[in-house]
Amino acid sequence: MSNVIFSFFSGSGFLDLGFEKAGFEIVFVNEVENQFIKAYEFSRKTMGHSEPKYGYQANSIEDYLNNEDEGYLNDSVNNESRIGNLVGFIGGPPCPDFSVGGKNAGKTGENGKLSRSYVECIKKYKPDWFVFENVKGLWRTKKHREFYDELKKELSDSGYDLNDRLINSLEFGVPQDRDRIILFGVKKNIHEKIDKDFFWERYMKYPNKSAFSYKWPEKSPFGEAFKAPSDLPLELTVEYWFNKNKVHLHPNKDHHFTPRAGLAKFLVIDEGDTSKKSYKRLHRFRYSPTAAYGNNEVHLHPTKARRISAAEAMAIQSLPCDFELPSSMTLSAMFKTIGNGVPYLFSYGIAKTIQDYLKDE
Repeated sequence: MSNVIFSFFSGSGFLDLGFEKAGFEIVFVNEVENQFIKAYEFSRKTMGHSEPKYGYQANSIEDYLNNEDEGYLNDSVNNESRIGNLVGFIGGPPCPDFSVGGKNAGKTGENGKLSRSYVECIKKYKPDWFVFENVKGLWRTKKHREFYDELKKELSDSGYDLNDRLINSLEFGVPQDRDRIILFGVKKNIHEKIDKDFFWERYMKYPNKSAFSYKWPEKSPFGEAFKAPSDLPLELTVEYWFNKNKVHLHPNKDHHFTPRAGLAKFLVIDEGDTSKKSYKRLHRFRYSPTAAYGNNEVHLHPTKARRISAAEAMAIQSLPCDFELPSSMTLSAMFKTIGNGVPYLFSYGIAKTIQDYLKDE
């Protein structure tokens, strides 16, 4: 018996890559954005990975609820079950409508509706287990939390036991302060004692906000020499990951926005000054703020008068150094897919936790 995955809202495959590294097989990929799914295909070929068994599906998840493409998905899921494999669905529906700094339109927003669609897809096709990933606003904002609890009740009523946790990427060793909800569900006839036997912290290096307990450097004048502190976990720093991924040699090293104006501003912002919504300068020896590059949010290189490159942004997402995006992609699409993606080490940690649980059961 194998664990196979049907991936939705796949982006360029960051979440999938972590699960694959943990031993799962990605057999089905669904993503509506054409540039993202092309990047997914490109990166897999570049890394020497095989194509998903049921291919790349460039369409909306809502098609699987409206009888347009339900036959293909239904046949694929049933085929894997017939073989004797455990079927998992994974996905993080687009989240601007629930984000604290986003549109805040909630469940009625164009993106917010997709969380409902994903849950409806789970209820309709009945995978053995699933992962639902989303922003902390769905957990912490009252009106969004009511919607989230409503979805959970529907899933429970459909035969799933559930376990969720608000997780910060730093807990898994990602150099980024990024909170996300992970909801794990498994069919009630498979599990035993999910609340007691599902150990979220098993693969966490810095659980329960312990990463914040260190005395991280705050701000330094731009361009000033700064000695690496000896009393910090350097594996959580921007500098460590830039070196680890050899970003200066990476194929996407020159893919960064060049300002038409505002270079003077790049020269006066202190290293580590992330206090404003835009024009945040990263600190070499600190973790990055959330990798969000839309809505005019500009992240600056710690020691250079420019925005960070796609290669540097992917390092902040803890991706392997051999992961790259096609040069034919627009810069906007590159940074959008990077910012939308689940950090690789975060994904890998969650995947290993789920794998252990399924093996035990």
